[in-house]
Formats: sequence, structure tokens, C-alpha cells
Amino acid sequence: MATFLRPRRSVLLTGVMSLYLLYTLIPLLWLVINASKTREALFSTPGLWFGDQFALFANIAETLSYNDGIFLRWVGNTVLYVVLGAGGATLLATAAGYGLAKFRFTGRRAVFAVVLGAIAIPPSALAVPTFLMFTELGLTNTPWAVIIPSLIHPFGLYLIWVYAVDGIPDDLLESARIDGAGEIRIFRTVALRLLAPGIATVALFTTVATWNNYFLPLIMLSDQKLFPLTVGLSQWSAQAQGVNARPIYDLVITGSLLMIIPLIAAFLLLQRFWQSGLAAGSVKQ
Repeated sequence: MATFLRPRRSVLLTGVMSLYLLYTLIPLLWLVINASKTREALFSTPGLWFGDQFALFANIAETLSYNDGIFLRWVGNTVLYVVLGAGGATLLATAAGYGLAKFRFTGRRAVFAVVLGAIAIPPSALAVPTFLMFTELGLTNTPWAVIIPSLIHPFGLYLIWVYAVDGIPDDLLESARIDGAGEIRIFRTVALRLLAPGIATVALFTTVATWNNYFLPLIMLSDQKLFPLTVGLSQWSAQAQGVNARPIYDLVITGSLLMIIPLIAAFLLLQRFWQSGLAAGSVKQ
């Protein structure tokens, strides 16, 4: 007689995960609810309950048109930084990770140690030295001051490295070489297809890191027209707190909601890729 094993359940684990779910969703729920309130209702109604008037679309329209539509300029800047910075970081991490995984050369272990060490260094610790270096080069207050540092993503390189070790069989590469294919062609036609889940995962990580980048643009940029969304919304928040300033907390909240929508969409679209990419190297065959 066949026996069916029921999955084991842990009450403690379920409780912990439920608390973590609430901790994650409550701020998002607060953001959605308050983005639908009028400026007066923000301070006269409970934070987790809707106001008498649903003003979400009016708030969105005012956010997009405020100060000659500077919010849309910040959106364009953020997209530019993501496309060039995160896109370039994904490309460099993919090429470097594949090369380190499939080629043997002197100093390979040293490179591995440097990559692991770079992962442990928080980006904020390098922001000031990077600022001083870019000041000497005359690149501060330019888009390149944000794009160039974003091209380096040690964790993405490490993830592709680990994924390529088991995800690309050496026999397949040898067969391609025997057939006369060069290394560049092998990388384009063979490796990139097999690395697709890992590449999608790295692209998602670099996109989130660049989209949410705050401290580096804050110290690198002084021109408001070059700000990304993070710095721009922070300036709006500071403006609302100034003496004799016009309170625009509703615009800050609505802008924050608009800012996270692309990231949520990216997670949902790339879900099947980044889940398999995160499991790279966890199972040995």
C-alpha cells in the first residue's frame, strides 16, 4: 500500500514568515493608501485608512507637472543611468564571470579573493574616494559620475562565475572549438544562451541597485536637472520641511509610489529567471 507523506509544517516558521510578510507589505500598503489622499487628508486621517476623497489620479497629474515637469526629467535620468550603468554592469559581469569560470590563468585565485573582498565592501565606503577621483578628472556633476561607478558589480560577477561553472559543460565548449568556432563566437552563440537565467538575475540586481542609488548621485551631482528619482524626491521632501515652504508631502508620497512600480514590474516579469539564477551552484550534478 502506497503511503503519502504530508509536508512538514512548522508553526514557529509560519509565524515568523507571517510577521515578515506583514513587515514587508504594511509600508507598501501605507504608500498606496496615502498616495490616494488629498494634502489635507494626510494629516487628518489614519495612516492606514483612506480619506474622504480619492485623489490618486489628481496627485499623479500634479506630481508629473510640478515645477515644469521636473519629475519626468528625473525619470528619464534614472532610466538613462539604469540602461547604461546596470546594462553595462550586467554585460561586464557576464563576460568576466564566464571567463573566470571557464579559463585557467595565473592569478585566478587572487582575482577570486579580490572579488569576494569587493562584495564585502559597502558602496558607501567608496563614495568619497570615488568623488575625489572624479573631481580630479573633471567628471563630477555629469551623468558619467553616476554611470561609470555603476558598471562595477562584484556580486553579479560572482553569481555569473558560480552559475557558469555548472551551467556550461566543458565538453560543449570543446566541441565548439573542435568545429572551428572562436572564443567570441562561442561566448555569443553558446554561453549567453546557457547563462540566460543568471544574466536575468544579475540584470535585476544591477537594475535595482542603480534605480535605488542615492548616496553616490547625492555627492556627485549638484544640477537638479541631472538628479535621479531618489535624490530628486529627497530634495522635494527637504523642501517641504523648510521654513515658509509649501508642503508637498502628497507629491513626495505619490512620486515614491510611481518610483517603485517599474521595480515591481521587473520582479514579476523576471521571476522565473531570477529564482533559478539564485539557485545557481546550490546543486551539484
